[in-house]
Amino acid sequence: MKSLKFLFVGIFFGIIMYKAQLVSWFRIYEMFRFESFHMYGVIGSAVGLGIILIQLVKRSKMKSIEGNTIEIAPKDKGFARYILGGTIFGLGWALAGTCPGPMYVLAGTGAFSILIVIAGAMLGTFVYGLIMHKLPH
Repeated sequence: MKSLKFLFVGIFFGIIMYKAQLVSWFRIYEMFRFESFHMYGVIGSAVGLGIILIQLVKRSKMKSIEGNTIEIAPKDKGFARYILGGTIFGLGWALAGTCPGPMYVLAGTGAFSILIVIAGAMLGTFVYGLIMHKLPH
């Protein structure tokens, strides 16, 4: 029953994503062709808001729902791994026409072909779990 609130927040977030056309393949296609500011505006707003909220959490010693102080780990010095990971993520996004969050929204809208993409994402996550100890972290 405790997790029910997270389900409702997820459903609400999915509705917002759908209504804002953030799961639209056409909008994503426009973004990758640099034809529209729509997706860049949303992503840029999210990054800006994230920066503000992270600073707020750090400076106010905010606590989690369980009452523990939220601690944010210091940034990693390595840059190459972010370039490689971002490239793989971007290629997957361009090939699938969606990133991980909207995949479930698309499934909820009845675009059941997205289940193939979800299965591929799950398989990729499983394979990563098997080989992560061999990768440079």
